[in-house]
Amino acid sequence: MQYRTLGRTGVQVSSLALGAMNFGKIGRTTQDEATAIVDAALEGGVNLIDTADRYSDGESEEMVGKAIAGRRDDIVLATKVSMPMGDERNHQGSSRRWLVTELDNSLRRLGVDHVDLYQIHRWDPNTSDEETLSALTDLQRAGKIRYFGSSTFPAYRIVQAQWAAREHHLSRYVTEQPSYSILQRGIESHVLPVTEEYGLGVLVWSPLASGWLSGAVREGRDITTNRSTFMPQRFDTTIPFNRARLDAVERLAKVADEAGLTMIQLALGFVTAHPGVTSALIGPRTVDHLRAQLAAADTVLSADVLDAIDTIVAPGTDLAAHEKSDTPPALLDASLRRR
Repeated sequence: MQYRTLGRTGVQVSSLALGAMNFGKIGRTTQDEATAIVDAALEGGVNLIDTADRYSDGESEEMVGKAIAGRRDDIVLATKVSMPMGDERNHQGSSRRWLVTELDNSLRRLGVDHVDLYQIHRWDPNTSDEETLSALTDLQRAGKIRYFGSSTFPAYRIVQAQWAAREHHLSRYVTEQPSYSILQRGIESHVLPVTEEYGLGVLVWSPLASGWLSGAVREGRDITTNRSTFMPQRFDTTIPFNRARLDAVERLAKVADEAGLTMIQLALGFVTAHPGVTSALIGPRTVDHLRAQLAAADTVLSADVLDAIDTIVAPGTDLAAHEKSDTPPALLDASLRRR
């Protein structure tokens, strides 16, 4: 396992980090299975675990808390907030009211007195940067969080938040968590240059592109990724952009075979090769999945392999940009672009 500094914090984290989104009902993972995954991850050198209040409506945090009991201090523990938690309209977003309340809920579910990294899961257009950063700064000073970061923020919002922190003399986001994979390279053209400029740590999610790059999606074979059961439209190869992804996967599989690598090693080795990336978040549902992903921990792709990837999916290109959750709200809601 490789270790890298998380932005400018001085904290050392593993280049592969454990994402816990599949813990609970989303991945149909039981507590015993989740604990076994955490055990194997820690034995494999992983020292960062990332979850969120939203994952299985808090069940993921509860499972992580039980799995890490007795070894909290050996783990860099991260969670997220701002996605809706129930139907109450104020149980979401990044207002001071909700952040203060929901952090206490997360700490209770995790069974800890602080988290190392508290992340705003999605940018909240209804809340000012000053409001959010002020609340996060106070929570940091209270000792409930050590650092805070953003997740899936557009580049211009990352810049705006950095400006707001300086303008109002508040602590700043020290990390960003964007979607990044061989099939979704858009952040290379806008987000990564910004995070490098500001010295942010970058924890990328979906490096296996929801299973497209795990070997679970291949031409002429049954699709075996769990995501296809509740996101069937993302794997319908009669849709043109999915067809384009499948064509790219088949070409990438040949590159992997020629290099003596698995698809997982190719995919994870690609994202961790970027100098702006700190860690890739892997989200296994089983210990076997985890072991296949940990096998990529020390994978270093040659220049020839990286060049071959560039010919299949050009740098800065997204093959399914609409799935990245960072589209400006005005492009999704007509009322925001019309008087």
